[in-house]
Amino acid sequence: MLKMFWKSLLVSPAILGATLVASANASSFDPVKSTSVSTEFNNLEIAQVQDNGAGTGELLNQIEQYGNEGQSVPVEGNSIDQVTSVNQLRDVSPTAWAYEALRSLVERYGCIVGYPDRTFRGDRALTRWEFAAGLNACLNVMERLIQDGVNVLKEDLDALKRLMDEFQAELAALGARVDNLESRVSFLENNQFSTTTKLAGEVIFAVTDTVGAGSPASQAAMQYRARLVLNTSFTGQDVLKTRLAAGSATPFGFDYKSTTTLQNGDPASVRFDNLQSPSLFQTWTAAGNGSNVVLDWLAYYTPIDLGYFGRFNTYVAAWGGIWNDFVPTTNPFFEDFDGGNGALSTFASENPIYRIGGGSGGGVSLQLGFLQSILGPTSLSLGYLAGGGGSSSAANPNPGNGLFNGDYAALAQINANLFNFLNVGFTYVNAYQGADTAIFGNGGSFGATGSSAANLSQTQLNNLLNVNGNPPGDVTLQDEVGFFNFGAKVSNSYGLTGAVDIGFASLSAFGSYSTVRLLGLGDAEVWTYGAGIAFPDLGKEGNILGLFAGAQPYIGHLSFREMGLKVSNIVPYHVELFYKYQVTDNISITPGVIWISAPEQFKGTGNEWIGTLRGTFTF
Repeated sequence: MLKMFWKSLLVSPAILGATLVASANASSFDPVKSTSVSTEFNNLEIAQVQDNGAGTGELLNQIEQYGNEGQSVPVEGNSIDQVTSVNQLRDVSPTAWAYEALRSLVERYGCIVGYPDRTFRGDRALTRWEFAAGLNACLNVMERLIQDGVNVLKEDLDALKRLMDEFQAELAALGARVDNLESRVSFLENNQFSTTTKLAGEVIFAVTDTVGAGSPASQAAMQYRARLVLNTSFTGQDVLKTRLAAGSATPFGFDYKSTTTLQNGDPASVRFDNLQSPSLFQTWTAAGNGSNVVLDWLAYYTPIDLGYFGRFNTYVAAWGGIWNDFVPTTNPFFEDFDGGNGALSTFASENPIYRIGGGSGGGVSLQLGFLQSILGPTSLSLGYLAGGGGSSSAANPNPGNGLFNGDYAALAQINANLFNFLNVGFTYVNAYQGADTAIFGNGGSFGATGSSAANLSQTQLNNLLNVNGNPPGDVTLQDEVGFFNFGAKVSNSYGLTGAVDIGFASLSAFGSYSTVRLLGLGDAEVWTYGAGIAFPDLGKEGNILGLFAGAQPYIGHLSFREMGLKVSNIVPYHVELFYKYQVTDNISITPGVIWISAPEQFKGTGNEWIGTLRGTFTF
């Protein structure tokens, strides 16, 4: 009997150890991101060891299953009772010599069980290993009983001995395999990257070109952008996001001339030389960094449960924060956080109001549980982002630096899911931005969508526009007294977003209005609106056919108190059609076309067409 127990001790720790390793490596966390705080983090798992040996992962799962013999099997929160009689094992023949031994051990000690469907599956190739694992479990049960002073029937011990002799080869092989697996798992654990961090990534390849009245003969280009994200969880509910990015994409440039008049009535001609208009931006060109690898986002999410009143989903951005990191944008299938699986253009991705401000700061999205019975799932989002938050105003006294001594944007938004199919959101953003900050530039000096005039970045305008007026000769705006000579700007923006699920399609729309006070110069109004329809899973699961149309941000009214440039109220209309084809779970191809009328709002500017074929790889 002692010999049997020693054999049991040799095998059972190996099974137990492998089972614990496999169980530990199955842990996961599920922090929330946007459309509460952010849907990007749903089902986010902690990275663990990979299966680098042929069949290792499958065998670990089998050993874990064997080690759970004799326990209830959980299924979707419930449990299926274990088999308590050999008569329940439908495929064990009563004529088999082991039948009585199985019946006795199962009914007296509950140590050998079948699968939840009441089969023992004896016709499978690994059945003798499965039986050996179950036999080992019986040995463990009897060993505990003897240690506790409980009598074990001699005939049961004799039956076990006979079974041990019959399955001696399988027990030895199982022990050797477990030892081998333990060695492999130990090596992988000692050499794995992290037990708390998962690496995710996205790479975009895009062939794109533009055609129009102001476009050169050909600007066809093969562009790329790569993002690597380290998702780290410390509690299982929080997540630290560290993103690295690099890319070769640059915005399209085009040349054309137009005529206008100065505020004093003098005639002038405006010439655009290789103008890189934000109205032509696509998602992977929104933040150009060349091919240099940069840290473009560092942020931390963690929830705070408030019980009946709901819960806080908190967000803190040390670098590169933007509103749609935690604020619901209510534009399903078009929004992909400037990634490669949504719309092609930055304009169609989301309401441009979410591009007002960016940088360092934080915010919260409060799930209002007490309103759910009235309005459906409801959230209130509040946030503050500073464009120069990474610099100390004491060390660098220039305006625009520091969390509270320069550029900032403060947002408040309420979202409600009415009748379980209509999502609506109301947004207000107050922003103070320096003369060189683009209104819709995510806190940067170059706009990510809309006309250059609507972004009102002094640097962008002065670097891109040349004026030929009275007296003759070309002069730059920097040399023209009064042109865009404002110190900073204060804006108040109001937005409305909505989306409706109609089953086979999703409808979404947005609109926003901004009043802008140019300190020392005048006032302006900026408008934008758009609507789209998306057909998900068209032709194949994961596919998306999207059509979006609207008006990119444009100046609707501009009043200068000094001499300046009159901007017409021509509307830069935008129409976009794309079809994302999901080749595999990790690869998609998206052909699409974009048409934009009068991208820069000036008279005489022709329409622009953009054709794109985008390939996206995610991992």
